[in-house]
Amino acid sequence: MGNSGSYGEWTRAKEELVSTLMSLGHPGELGELIARQLGSPKAIRRMTSYLHQVRPRSAEEVVDEMLAISSEIEAWHKKKASEQANASYTEYLNERRAEDDPDD
Repeated sequence: MGNSGSYGEWTRAKEELVSTLMSLGHPGELGELIARQLGSPKAIRRMTSYLHQVRPRSAEEVVDEMLAISSEIEAWHKKKASEQANASYTEYLNERRAEDDPDD
């Protein structure tokens, strides 16, 4: 399970995803695998929304969307990590500048 949301929230999101996939003729096991891969309730709900809107006929289309969502989440995490590293480095530089400033 992912880091955001409670176990109950994750379970409800997963169950809705599985139910939606099964209503489209896909195996429930596919939904179980997708939920584990996506991890967070928010990502699972995003996948479920896609299923309702697009109603993909093939498992390949479903998996392609799961991979796209996963890729976007990974890119967002990398961006946030980069922003945090940049902020830390800037803070470090500002502290060094303050230590080197003889006017203080």
